[in-house]
Amino acid sequence: MTTRDEAVSAIETIVRYIEGTDGDLREGVSRTPERVIDSYEEIFGGYSKDAMEILDSTFNGEGYDGIVLLRDIEFHSTCEHHLQPFFGRAHIAYIPVDRIVGISKLARLLDMHARRLQNQERITKGITDDLMAHLEPKGCAAIIEAQHGCMRCRGVQKQNSVMTTSSMRGAFFEKAEARSELMQLIRSSPLKG
Repeated sequence: MTTRDEAVSAIETIVRYIEGTDGDLREGVSRTPERVIDSYEEIFGGYSKDAMEILDSTFNGEGYDGIVLLRDIEFHSTCEHHLQPFFGRAHIAYIPVDRIVGISKLARLLDMHARRLQNQERITKGITDDLMAHLEPKGCAAIIEAQHGCMRCRGVQKQNSVMTTSSMRGAFFEKAEARSELMQLIRSSPLKG
């Protein structure tokens, strides 16, 4: 396994390449390699998380069998193809059978997937895979809307493009009424403070 010192050295090489220098790094970037690795440990912290640990604490749903939706969950991730950031919001829903999970767990599940080198499709599918495996709901869904740095600052340079992905399982995939109710809940007005 690569060590932290090797990772810092690799970033130093990249900084030297970008600046076109073989000499000492200038003052403004002399500590950049260490700072980059420090930030990567946070940004890519999803590799140290496990869905089972996140979703293991459930509660008696007391017969609740309607849609549980956490919407407009902000997130950021990093594109595995260009190491460019992408960010947006996610809507995660499930229909419980007997057990419910704390709502913060849904946000933590999103973060676990997003804080890895990723593509948006894999995050979306990973969330519903984990919900089905660990909660065994009647159905679950994840809808993600994001803007991608690799589309905004390089390549086609489309500043306002938004990519939307969805994964529907169980009742949300099989029943148009459940899917329609979910979409109506997502579109409804946010709380006014």
